[in-house]
Amino acid sequence: MQCCPQVIQEVGLCICLRDILKSSEGLIGHGTGIVNVNVEFRLVVFRPFKGEIIEGKISGSDQEGIKSIIVALEFFDDIFVPGPVNLFEGVKYVGAEHVWVWVTEQGDELFFDLEETVRFRVEAEIWTDQSPQAPTTDDTPTERKSPYRIIASMAQAGLGPTLWWEEGEAEE
Repeated sequence: MQCCPQVIQEVGLCICLRDILKSSEGLIGHGTGIVNVNVEFRLVVFRPFKGEIIEGKISGSDQEGIKSIIVALEFFDDIFVPGPVNLFEGVKYVGAEHVWVWVTEQGDELFFDLEETVRFRVEAEIWTDQSPQAPTTDDTPTERKSPYRIIASMAQAGLGPTLWWEEGEAEE
């Protein structure tokens, strides 16, 4: 089945076929020889709910924010944390190092390093229609947007790099 890994609009990212519930007998098209079979099946789909806390890894950051990917399965990389809005108050971007830094009230600098394991909260979903477009006469490549994108936040206690919060738990 060619549904995995693909995004079905307003459903989510298809991970795999779970099972086939029923199928009809094939109907052969007159003159074409094409066989049509109606199939009822279930899929395993990734679509986190708004407010869900997920662990991921930072795969990149720029002045616009932090891009994260899911750690455990490593199958989805369209999660974006816009900065500084969805990061802690007092956060700043250090362009020379391409990293976001949170300066705490005590003056400590805590870094959002690349490949760092982080916890983030799902805030919104963005769906982009991927319908085929008619070819154009000019040769300029058109930028294709991701069909499914998640906007997340790391602006609450317990969110952000897990290393920060593990150290706090060890001290208690």
